[in-house]
Amino acid sequence: MKYDVYGVGNALVDVQARVTDELVASTDFEKGIMTLVDDEQQARVLNQLAGLPLNRCAGGSAANTIVAVADFGGQAAYCGKVNHDPMGEFFLEDMRKLGVTIDVPPANDGQTGTCAVLITPDAQRTMLTNLGVSATLTADDIDENELRQARYVYVEGYLLTGDGTKAAAYRAMELAKKHGVKVAFTASDPFLVNMIRDEIWELIEGPVDLFFCNELEAKSLTQKDDVIDCAQEIHKHAENVALTLGPQGSIIMHNGETIPIEGVDTQAIDTTGAGDMYAGGLLYGITNGMTWKQAGHLASHAAGRIVAQLGARLERRFTEQEIAAFLD
Repeated sequence: MKYDVYGVGNALVDVQARVTDELVASTDFEKGIMTLVDDEQQARVLNQLAGLPLNRCAGGSAANTIVAVADFGGQAAYCGKVNHDPMGEFFLEDMRKLGVTIDVPPANDGQTGTCAVLITPDAQRTMLTNLGVSATLTADDIDENELRQARYVYVEGYLLTGDGTKAAAYRAMELAKKHGVKVAFTASDPFLVNMIRDEIWELIEGPVDLFFCNELEAKSLTQKDDVIDCAQEIHKHAENVALTLGPQGSIIMHNGETIPIEGVDTQAIDTTGAGDMYAGGLLYGITNGMTWKQAGHLASHAAGRIVAQLGARLERRFTEQEIAAFLD
């Protein structure tokens, strides 16, 4: 196979900054969650960050996961929409220098999407997302020839919030089933599960082979309080489940077996991209000869490493020797 994972999601440039609680409060947006904002709102927030040290990288939930797969040494492709503007050129260059294939025709109008990530001293991140032209991704942008050469297609749940992007997500899953490619899907955010719970259940019961979610998403989806009960309920309908529990680790369901994965003791300074990194580690592992338990341990350590630094991109990548140690 040409690719381990073919990702489909929003193409955003993340702009990360460490800020005070007072600055977050001044934006009038709720702390600790992702909020969609328009051009004017985003411009106002970015202006407030002027003069602060900023970290910029190609982002978006699924893009972060695809970057992680590539960072581990995997082969990956990405389907996301940008414009010919400076932010769009930065996104493409940033992805391609990591070896990620991305050949979606850029949009002609509008601006490339951005996500302002405001990180407070308690390591919480408040994300203000302006989708820009990433919201214009359509089913026609899915490259069937490239997708069929992947072991897994990875789709982010955020795509289900727009008609065109939803069509792209469903087209990707349809083509995956046509060509015998496994489908991984992430719930993306508790607000999304609350909004389209029935639709997510239909996907779990249908094309999804591997479902990623966190504790809040799992509880919202199943309406259960115990995380083990949540994982088992989802596993009745999905072949594989990866349920993350923050510092407490994660639970993987595979072949009817519950695989507990311990958390990694670390000092968290920024939780941005922890779930995306976990997904990247697990997907890399299961497409490169690891057992589900081994891949889970790699994913857990990767998530632990990412929260101990600023931003969703690993400052210190895992060496071949470190990755090989998970095979013992």
